[in-house]
Amino acid sequence: MKEITINGRTIGSNSRPFIIAEMSGNHNQSLDRALKIVEAAAQSGAHALKIQTYTADTMTLNVENPDFKINDENSLWNGQNLYQLYQQAYTPWEWHKPIFDHARQLGMIPFSTPFDETAVDFLEKLDVQLYKIASFENTDLPLIRKVASTGKPMIVSTGMATVAELDELVRTAREAGCEDLILLKCTSTYPATPENTNISTIPHMRELFDIQVGLSDHTMGTGVAVASVVLGATVIEKHFTLSRADGGVDSAFSMEPEEMKALVVETERAWQAIGRVTYGPTDKEKASLKFRRSIYAAKDIKAGERFTKDNIKIVRPGYGLEPKYYDQVLNSTAKKDLNAGTPLTFEELF
Repeated sequence: MKEITINGRTIGSNSRPFIIAEMSGNHNQSLDRALKIVEAAAQSGAHALKIQTYTADTMTLNVENPDFKINDENSLWNGQNLYQLYQQAYTPWEWHKPIFDHARQLGMIPFSTPFDETAVDFLEKLDVQLYKIASFENTDLPLIRKVASTGKPMIVSTGMATVAELDELVRTAREAGCEDLILLKCTSTYPATPENTNISTIPHMRELFDIQVGLSDHTMGTGVAVASVVLGATVIEKHFTLSRADGGVDSAFSMEPEEMKALVVETERAWQAIGRVTYGPTDKEKASLKFRRSIYAAKDIKAGERFTKDNIKIVRPGYGLEPKYYDQVLNSTAKKDLNAGTPLTFEELF
């Protein structure tokens, strides 16, 4: 699987998982808060900081029409008008440069999700090194062609896409010039539940498209993300906020700083644990072989005396004969005097 290098950081199965902190609308329309989110993400160990680039006018229409109102009792935004929701959630475009600059100063890779072609043109002026396509836009082939034409790496959330739609997406991106493409398994519910996440799709998708696959995770906690790493996820994206109690359009399913720190640590541990198929003691385990059981003289034994269940025992440590030779030892006699606590070897047996 091809690895991708961005600003000196490699994304791939031979590197620790690439962790993206998604600010989304959790800045609550405060640039000061946005910059504090950047700082908290960096301190938490996230490798990248992602925002979204749109306005209410580039996202939807400002009309009073039932089509443009969210009518889903399971949605966090039930009852809201789309235009008003995006007005509340969008990141002002004049904030992008200070947010990106601050993220770079703190060692993170800043990038964004554009939602139309004007957003791509704007982001190109800010010299972004990476693009994200949101799950609801993964069938917007004109947008995918536009992003792919930049030649920058592209990460795409798969969301509700069928295999046929994903095939069309991948072919379109590659034909338009994108050589570095990563798909993210994503469940487009907010929040998502573990039982509806189906991360078994990750290795299947990887083999199907010969492409890196990660996870855009809307579940609470770190469990799903950690498990996805074991299944081959190379990228983990999580929404991020300073505090869920502060509110915000995505705060209910966003990670707080201490949780993000745990995510960074635990996904790296999961990645380290994958290793390779191996049996027998590892180099680190060899020193522990002595703590296996083996056959010892349990009492003083005279030369010529028969070994019995009374005068030998299978005990720790493992310096004597392996337990599998126990019956053979019982059918033998001692060649020489043995003190209690002597490990038995074939040299002591007649």
